[in-house]
Amino acid sequence: MPKWNDLQGRSFLESNARDRAVGLVDEGTFTELAGPFDRFYSPHLETLGEAVEFDDGIVTGVGRVGVTPVFVISQEGKFIGGSVGEVGGAKMVNAIRLAIEFHDTLAAAHPDLTDAEKPIVVISFETGGVRLHESNAGLLAHAEVMDQLQKARGKVPVIAVIGSKVGCFGGMGFVAAATDCIVMSEFGRLGLTGPEVIEQEMGKEEFDSGDRALVFRTTGGKHKYIVGDCNYLVADTLGAFHDQIAELATKSLADFEAMRRIGSPEKVAQQLRGVALAAEMQPKDARDVWAHAGNADPVALTDMPLPDFLAQVKRLSV
Repeated sequence: MPKWNDLQGRSFLESNARDRAVGLVDEGTFTELAGPFDRFYSPHLETLGEAVEFDDGIVTGVGRVGVTPVFVISQEGKFIGGSVGEVGGAKMVNAIRLAIEFHDTLAAAHPDLTDAEKPIVVISFETGGVRLHESNAGLLAHAEVMDQLQKARGKVPVIAVIGSKVGCFGGMGFVAAATDCIVMSEFGRLGLTGPEVIEQEMGKEEFDSGDRALVFRTTGGKHKYIVGDCNYLVADTLGAFHDQIAELATKSLADFEAMRRIGSPEKVAQQLRGVALAAEMQPKDARDVWAHAGNADPVALTDMPLPDFLAQVKRLSV
């Protein structure tokens, strides 16, 4: 395992799930829960004669950022595309459940806790969604995670971080959208249906998954930041994500509620206005949306260095 200080300068995009889990919290504070030595792996894959991983491609644990207890969930895209099955889903569900139970215990014993002393959950998404080998179990896991997110709301803020190679797609795109706050790098990708699936079902004329520039303009962090699908855009280092989590850990529950994308009549109305705008505009490219948001030179935004981008970009308001 690399030293923590070395991890902070490492590319988030190039980091594996365990390094991300360790690097997102403070040095020396991470303790893994249900790790590979516990050998919780998918019985379905074994039955099908497929290779298994003893952590089922997901790392869960607990650490601290400052005085904030942090429950971490980190998906590994190199294992079956970060897909979610029965065991991986159960690890996600129980990590969130433990955070809620810990919050309730703390609140009962210490009613004067500050916002910074209350636990949070951080989910590092790297997934294509449901694991097709165990689809029913995977779908159920998605539903159970969403249920835990609802139980955590107003108690334990759940922060999604997205910046890994696979991105966050499929049913897990819904799960990420239901968290309280999304932090991305410009190399992170977020959506429902992945580019390859769109091309397969609708043809290359609809979406060319081999056009990397198009893919990142459509699903990447800069676009998601402009349209409001992510709250914060940070540099591609573990340290940048860690520092953003440290800043968020001090915020109040009301602050997190304001950052949500779903969960109130006002948010529903805002989303519907976005749908109406899309129907009216019929954009052919993400840059059309960027221009509508008030960016005079949307082409220049594509390769603009992140600090310059954040300093001058205009975000869509609907």
